[in-house]
Amino acid sequence: MRLALFNQGRLGVVDGDTIIDVTDQVGSPSTGAAGALHHYIETLAEGTGPRLVPSRGRRVPLSEVTLEAPLPRPGKIIGAPVNYLDHKAEMDYPTSIADLGVFLKANSSVIGPGQAIVLPYSDKRTDQEGELGVVIGRTASRVSAEDALDHVFGYTCLLDITVRSGEDRSTRKSFDTFTPIGPWVVTTDGIPDPGRLDLRCDVAGETRQRTNTADLIFGVRELIAYASSVMTLYPGDVIATGTPAGVGPLAHGDRVVVEIERIGRLEVSVDGSQATSYASRPGDRRS
Repeated sequence: MRLALFNQGRLGVVDGDTIIDVTDQVGSPSTGAAGALHHYIETLAEGTGPRLVPSRGRRVPLSEVTLEAPLPRPGKIIGAPVNYLDHKAEMDYPTSIADLGVFLKANSSVIGPGQAIVLPYSDKRTDQEGELGVVIGRTASRVSAEDALDHVFGYTCLLDITVRSGEDRSTRKSFDTFTPIGPWVVTTDGIPDPGRLDLRCDVAGETRQRTNTADLIFGVRELIAYASSVMTLYPGDVIATGTPAGVGPLAHGDRVVVEIERIGRLEVSVDGSQATSYASRPGDRRS
């Protein structure tokens, strides 16, 4: 099942080129900043969530609605640095996720399909990183890799946008608009094996990244096991699984597309019209 938010927070089941409004089956669109899908995932984890019946909902053409980030404010976003060997070689990193562990991104950095990545600096490179996103469905603490997928609700497309400057990863990756997610979340019944998905990322019409999740250093199972050994994972949390080789600079006017097998296509734009110099940032001591 493909679940999306649309038209100011309504929850829908995507079926071909239509979306079926099931908002009334899970409550109302005013379920807080986390959104109706996050609320639904939490109720399922509590054992009180309803069984969605798409046949009871109003069907609308996808072309007539505005899709939004399916999880506009996740509890937390966990990133996996250097989780493909080809990206490790590309960036000339001496270490990988096995040495670095995971990092956190601000949940305020999320945007949805059709929105714009806003470049903060005119003189610092900002790169795209196309990734598989994992949505947690059940509380996970110190789970084994063997049991990890039992704690997953579904999967989505994700971009981990990154400024190439000197700050900590969590700073460089947490600017507003730096985590596009969508266009929907595909539940686990639609993706029995997240370790064998083709992924492609295009920028300005050219393919920059192409991989299969089989090439992850820490696969989805290992990522969940590792992350849950550090911090408790809650329903609606999102894990960004890492990016392959092919990261590169974004420019004003670019279109960025991430497409993942069995999930879908996430497309956003790039806006550099308000970018300023790096030295003008608050707290700079050199001026």
